[in-house]
Amino acid sequence: MNAYDRDLSSQADLAVLHYGDGEFAVLKPGRYVLCAVTGARIPLDALRYWNPVTQEAYAGAEQALARWRQLNPGAGR
Repeated sequence: MNAYDRDLSSQADLAVLHYGDGEFAVLKPGRYVLCAVTGARIPLDALRYWNPVTQEAYAGAEQALARWRQLNPGAGR
């Protein structure tokens, strides 16, 4: 296996989800999704933060808040 093969296998583990209010639906099975802010891998069993409007996942509350601030400049300050 070369580096290219490893990249393909890791991409196969990337899940595709539809984010709803309080739940998500798995459209393509996988082991993780990517944080929209940091690009970090988030295992599905650890996924707690997402935005159903933008259809984005976040690694944690800090990343979710950072993205909210990007989308709502001047609000909540």
